[in-house]
Amino acid sequence: MSTETSTSAGPNAPTVERAPDDSSKLKTFLGILRKFIGVSDIASVRFSLPAQLLEPTPNLEYWNYLDRPETFISIGDADDGLGRMLAVLRFWFTKDLKYVKGKPCKPYNSTLGEFFRCNWEIEDTSPPISASVKNSSVSTKSKSDKPVRVSYLTEQTSHHPPVSAFFVDCPEKGITARGFDQLSAKFTGTSIRVTPGAHNLGIFINVKSRDNEEYQLTHPAAHLGGLIRGSLSVSVADTCYVTCPKTRMKTIVQYLDEGWLGKTQNRVVGVIYRYDPEKDKITKIKDVPEKDILCRVEGCWQDEIFYTLAGSNVRDARESREDLPNDLPSQEPTKLVDLKPLFPVQKIVPPESEQLPNESRRFWSGVTQAILGKQYTQATKLKTELEERQREKAAARKASNEEWRPRFFTGAVTPVGKPDLTSDGILALKKLQEGDYRLEESAVTGA
Repeated sequence: MSTETSTSAGPNAPTVERAPDDSSKLKTFLGILRKFIGVSDIASVRFSLPAQLLEPTPNLEYWNYLDRPETFISIGDADDGLGRMLAVLRFWFTKDLKYVKGKPCKPYNSTLGEFFRCNWEIEDTSPPISASVKNSSVSTKSKSDKPVRVSYLTEQTSHHPPVSAFFVDCPEKGITARGFDQLSAKFTGTSIRVTPGAHNLGIFINVKSRDNEEYQLTHPAAHLGGLIRGSLSVSVADTCYVTCPKTRMKTIVQYLDEGWLGKTQNRVVGVIYRYDPEKDKITKIKDVPEKDILCRVEGCWQDEIFYTLAGSNVRDARESREDLPNDLPSQEPTKLVDLKPLFPVQKIVPPESEQLPNESRRFWSGVTQAILGKQYTQATKLKTELEERQREKAAARKASNEEWRPRFFTGAVTPVGKPDLTSDGILALKKLQEGDYRLEESAVTGA
C-alpha cells in the first residue's frame, strides 16, 4: 500500500502520511488474508496488521453488547414470563447496532491483562412487554425519570487462545450479564466466516428481581464479505437460541441471508415455545410441536421486528401453565422494536488521568494518537513495541513456570462459559456504580 508523505514543517516534525481510502485498505487486507487460506482459525494466529488498516479503537471497548442499554435494563420489567422472553429478544436485536448503523472494522488486538471499564447512564424508557395487553407492547406501568447507571468491566484473560471475560451490572434494576468473548475465523477466499470460539457459550443474563431467572443467548455465525469489491458488509445465515430453564421457555431465531436470486434479505424468523430443559433437543423451528408454540417472531434485523402471539396454542399452553395471562391476544403482529431511529448510546469512560497503565484507552493511547495524526509508520512502530513486550513477558513466565492469573476474574476460562468476579472485580464494579474511578495499579501486567 502506498503511504505517500507530505512535506513536514521541519526536520523534527512528525511525518504526516496520506490516509489510505477504504478500497486500498481492503486490497491490502485481502493480500494478507490470502496467506491464511486453509488455516482453520485465523483468529488464533493473532497476526499483526499495519496500523493504517486498523480502526483506532481498543478491541475490549469495541466488543460489548450494550449499544442500547435501556433495552437490557428493561428485561425483568414484564410481570409474565413470555413478556420477559420478548424483552430479551428486544435486547438481542439492539445489542449490535454498530454493525447495522456503521461499517465493520478491525480494532487493536487485546493484550493479556488489558482491561476496559465504563458506565452508561440512560433513561429507563423501554416499556414492559406485556402479553396481556392486546395488540400493544406498551404497558401503563410507570417508570422513574431518574437516569439508571449500567456498569461494564471486561478483561483479556487469555492470549492463546485469545479470550476475554465481561460482566455487566445494574444493581438498581437487579440485572446482570456475563460471558466470555472468543471468536473463531476462517478465510474462504472471498469472505471471512466468523463463529463463536470454544469458550464462547453466549451471553448469560440473570434477573435477580425475578427469582434469579437466567437466560442463555447463543451467538450465530456471521460472514464478513465485500472484500473483493472494496465495501465490507456483515451477513448472518445461522440459528441461535435463547433458553430460560426457570420459565421453561426457549426461543429459536433463524437468520435468513439471501434469496434465490442472491438479493440480501437480512430477515429473521423465530418461535418462542415451552420446553423441557432436561429433554429438549430441538434445534430447528420446523421441528417445534405446534401445540408448544407461544409466539412467533419475524422481520428484518436491520429494520423492524414483529411478534405474533399464538391463539388456540396459547389456550392449550395455559392448561398446564398458571403464569400465562387469560387475555392473550392472537394472530395480530405487534412491533417488538424499530431499529431505524436507534443508534449506539455513548459510553462514560474514566478520564485517561484516572486510568491504569494496562487500561485499554491509556494502554493504546500512543498508537491511537499516531493513527489519528496520520503518522502510520510511527503507529505501527509503537504497536509492534507493545506486542513485542507482551511476547517477552510471556517468555519470562514460561521460563519461570509461572501461570498467568487475571486480576478481575477468577480464571482465564470456565467450562460453563460464565466468568466469576474476583474481589478486585467486585470492587471495580462497585466503584464504577459510585462514579469512583480510583483503582490500585495492577501488580502484574501482561504487556
